Amino acid sequence: MIIKHFTIPIFIPGVACPHQCIFCDQKKISGRQKLPSAEKIKNIIEEHLTTISKENTLVEVGFFGGTFTGLSLKKQEEFLKVVAPFIDKGFVKSIRLSTRPDFINDEILELLKNNHVETIELGAQSLHDDILLACERGHTLDDVVKASKMVLDYGFHLGLQMMIGLPCDTLEKTKQTAEKIVELGADNTRIYPTLVVKGTKLEELFNNGEYTALPLDKAVKWTKELFNIFEKNNVNIIRVGLHPSEGLLNGDDLIAGPFHQSFRELVLTEIWNDFLLPLTKKYKDCEKIIINVPEKEYNYAIGYKAKNKKMLEKYFKKVSFKRDKSLKNRTYYADCC
Repeated sequence: MIIKHFTIPIFIPGVACPHQCIFCDQKKISGRQKLPSAEKIKNIIEEHLTTISKENTLVEVGFFGGTFTGLSLKKQEEFLKVVAPFIDKGFVKSIRLSTRPDFINDEILELLKNNHVETIELGAQSLHDDILLACERGHTLDDVVKASKMVLDYGFHLGLQMMIGLPCDTLEKTKQTAEKIVELGADNTRIYPTLVVKGTKLEELFNNGEYTALPLDKAVKWTKELFNIFEKNNVNIIRVGLHPSEGLLNGDDLIAGPFHQSFRELVLTEIWNDFLLPLTKKYKDCEKIIINVPEKEYNYAIGYKAKNKKMLEKYFKKVSFKRDKSLKNRTYYADCC
């Protein structure tokens, strides 16, 4: 039986964060957005539940977008208590939240443990001190290491979020950060390519020629390397790329950087391209080829805008892809006709 997972997102703006990282427009966040009321949170949960099937589903509430544990203990408890009745009735299983690694202590973890929180995601961004310093992140690698251990010692699931293409970053450093995330015991992660957003210090550096954003193709290749590391070590990649907010879609807030609405699909297209390219030599005497792939990987195997199919059509007169429900992960096989 397949269990579907749903996360009901509650956005907590960065008003609780005392830092202003160079890639974040803290003034815009704190000046234009307020914390949601308890009633608003309740309404959001109720609205989402009306759209989610009760059969074979696992639902959690996620507090995202800011430093949840930077809120007062009273406010944290208030928000968590809103979710409790939904958990008691069996409509929601648990809570997850995101926060900074330097906003973790025993008192906070005791509160979260007693209020149905199961997963804590820490915004590590990088696990290199020179990158953290250049980004004015306000914490060090040591803070991430200590917080990660505390989160796990208290019995929570640990998530560690990372960014690629930050100032001072390289592919090698990015891969080392991913490997360190594995080493620290995270079972989930999010990968965010760095974008230059209007109103940030990073915009100033970009305009002055002191920062160069990753091109889209390079960001895709870097992320493909991270997929290999995380998947090999059973770390669930929850999200790849920023949510396509209106400001990014219409270009009002985006100055530069590898933003794409289908960034994850671009990455998975390249992963499948690596798998499929050897078929051009293995079956070089075939005119027609049928590639059987797992149902969930069907679109990625064909590729974004059919990129992989078009690549194969340069070598074969006819290329077909078929869904095979018996195949798992990215296993596949080809038939030559």
